[in-house]
Amino acid sequence: MATLLEKVGTLISANLHALLDKALQSNSLAVIDEYIRQVEDNLEDLEDAAATVGGQVKTLKRKMEEFEAKAAELDRNIDIFLKQGKEDLAVAAQSKLNSTQRLAKQYREQFERQQTEYQKLLDAKLKLEAKLTTIKQERQELQALLDLAKAKEITGKTIESLDDLVGTGDTDVARMAESIRARLDKASARAEMRASRLEEQMDQVLETEQLKLQLEERKKRLGLTSDSEQ
Repeated sequence: MATLLEKVGTLISANLHALLDKALQSNSLAVIDEYIRQVEDNLEDLEDAAATVGGQVKTLKRKMEEFEAKAAELDRNIDIFLKQGKEDLAVAAQSKLNSTQRLAKQYREQFERQQTEYQKLLDAKLKLEAKLTTIKQERQELQALLDLAKAKEITGKTIESLDDLVGTGDTDVARMAESIRARLDKASARAEMRASRLEEQMDQVLETEQLKLQLEERKKRLGLTSDSEQ
């Protein structure tokens, strides 16, 4: 059990930022996926161990309560025997009480130890699950970054290839490459124009609205506001 908690502790204390940096440097998610696999495997082991220890805790608690109840009953019986003057029965009951109390104490100590162990397993499980959720979210974001980087890399290589074609001696190939490059430039320009027009429209609407508000304030000061507007 201690070995399992040590392994889990190592996974919980893992530096996720370092893992992400390593994945970025290698341009691969392999290191992240390996960490996720280890976490998931240890989570299964934790659940099994917690279920086992949890079962033991329930058993020990039941035994402890049984012997404590027997001890309480014997204690009452001893008082009854003494009041009735039955010394022999009181002695026998006292002997039985002593052994019963020892067993009850042993079960209580075992119960408390296992209860502590059980709580450690539950705490470790919660922390490891939280770590797993975090790294999976980070993995999705990292995947998006790597995909974007690959897309930009492909675009860059495509443009470089077009530049190479433009510089070739084959006039037809150069003309075709130049045409493709022109289409890319045109599409880029259109996108910039659309963005520009949208910004201009927003500015115009906001400016017009501001002017209206200023004029309304001026009308109020001059007493030109109609009754219906008031």
